[in-house]
Amino acid sequence: MYKRIIPRIDIKNNTLVKGISLEGLRVLGDPLNFIKKYYEDSADEFLIIDVVASLYGRQTIDNVINNCAKDVFVTINTGGGLRNIEDIDRMLSIGSDKVSLNSTAIKRPEFIRESVDKFGSSTISILIETNKIDGEYFTFYESGREKSKKKLFDWILEVQDMGAGEIVVTDIKNEGRQNGFDINLFEKIRKIVSVPLVASGGAGKIDDISEIFLECDVDGVCLASLLHYSNIEKIKDIKNKENYNFIHNNEKRLNFSIKDIKERLKEKNIRVR
Repeated sequence: MYKRIIPRIDIKNNTLVKGISLEGLRVLGDPLNFIKKYYEDSADEFLIIDVVASLYGRQTIDNVINNCAKDVFVTINTGGGLRNIEDIDRMLSIGSDKVSLNSTAIKRPEFIRESVDKFGSSTISILIETNKIDGEYFTFYESGREKSKKKLFDWILEVQDMGAGEIVVTDIKNEGRQNGFDINLFEKIRKIVSVPLVASGGAGKIDDISEIFLECDVDGVCLASLLHYSNIEKIKDIKNKENYNFIHNNEKRLNFSIKDIKERLKEKNIRVR
């Protein structure tokens, strides 16, 4: 199977944002400009998340998905604020190929089985946000703002039993920090996951990506900071001087595209398209 490179597009009020550990969201620009760039650079899929939909009880990315679907011909996975079957049906009708569930799934786990029964397991992805508390990993929701009582590894087994077709795990501690993936964590997750597994949170250089593919055999990686800060000046869509200074002075900012990433992965015999 080919390994997937998946740009993660976090949206707040129809604008691309990026934070650290899911906090301190920084406005970057028009998400469609970034999506177009990454698609031209051979992205395999997109994960597009409305990061405030669950908090405010609304869904604001409909226009982004609608416009994205007109020009992007790879898988579009969307999430944020999906509270019922009707919400999923709407996302699929406007261009999404599958959806990611988190907050509603944690609050009402039977929603996973209902969704799988209605749309099929390949359409239902579970987005898991996790952090270690007192030596044990727990799951979080509302874009990392709320801690649940569900322990990570128990929750993974539960969502698989209910038929989820894919699991996307975001490591909150490393998210946005560009210090590399927590290999030990994803090795443990891989041992109990029997469906496609996508890792999110930590990539800061190409070697981080090759390491998690080789050591943990994940099926895909979600990339945000690494891509956004490499490409934002090329896209010429920086919203204000503060953001420009942050990005321009970011010592971890590199300058490569998805094509560059894939070429390096191929050199290490990692199968990518």
